Amino acid sequence: MAALKISRAVSIIPKFAPVFSSSSERILRPSPPPKLIGEAAVAPQTEERGRWSKLPLFIPGAIAFALGTWQIFRRQEKIKMLDYRKGRLDMEPIRWNEIGPSGQSLDSLEFRKVICEGVFDEGKALFVGPRSRSISGVTENGYYVISPLIPTAGKYGSVQQPILVNRGWVPRDWRNRSSKDSRASEKSSDSEIMDIRPNGGRIWWKFWSQKPKLSKDTEPREIPIEVVGVVRGSEKPSIFVPENDPQSGQWFYVNIPMMARACSLPADTLYIEDVNENASAADPYPVPKEVNSLIRYSVMPQDHLNYTLTWYSLSSAVTFMAFKRIRPKKKVQR
Repeated sequence: MAALKISRAVSIIPKFAPVFSSSSERILRPSPPPKLIGEAAVAPQTEERGRWSKLPLFIPGAIAFALGTWQIFRRQEKIKMLDYRKGRLDMEPIRWNEIGPSGQSLDSLEFRKVICEGVFDEGKALFVGPRSRSISGVTENGYYVISPLIPTAGKYGSVQQPILVNRGWVPRDWRNRSSKDSRASEKSSDSEIMDIRPNGGRIWWKFWSQKPKLSKDTEPREIPIEVVGVVRGSEKPSIFVPENDPQSGQWFYVNIPMMARACSLPADTLYIEDVNENASAADPYPVPKEVNSLIRYSVMPQDHLNYTLTWYSLSSAVTFMAFKRIRPKKKVQR
């Protein structure tokens, strides 16, 4: 009876799964608990928020694309402006004295060739620079000399009012020579004043040294000069160009109203640039500008096209890198 009871008790005891596997002898870990409904929605929201936070990576590509597009529009503007200038320069020159200052506005005459006749006032010459000039691969620094062209009395073809003429490029020594001449003229005028007494008479010993006065018929007359120039406006200097200093005679860029006031002329004085289609190194100074230099820009349309390709290439590269960064990584299955 006792053995029968022990066998029944053993059969009643529940059988448990073995803790260790006979093959691998690893510990069996319990299965994770089921996820709650709130926890299941957190993962997609976090992933979506991460994608939106990476959108600023596309900003550099968008900026590069906008700059490339702006270069296209700028190129079209330059082409139109160059065609406009070429068309104006190909027109026949007009005589300024026939138009007059009230005939047309100066803005409407820009890049038109005009013919002016008069006499240069060398004493009021202005030197703008320094400006470089390259001939046969040799670069030399100098200045643009701007002189007033004043009317000639009794001359039909002469200008009616003084104008400013950019006569062309001159070497550095021209400015030094001009300053010496102006100083010499000032000294001579001062000596003339000292020789005169307060009552209007001259010192007696200066009487015999006086030069005979020339009559109007025998005194030398300056020959009028005919200038063919192009009507231009004031220059727009960059931020690196210093400001003009009229008091010290330092002119770094063309400012027509300021230069006109320095020459005791009205602010709306006409300004032209003397042009010479056959300029060469053998021509005497000043060397006039070439017509082709007036239809040139520092950045030509071909340069804008190169800039466009550069910006678009940069935009494509940066955008590709942004897409690669925002793209979800593939999970590797083990």
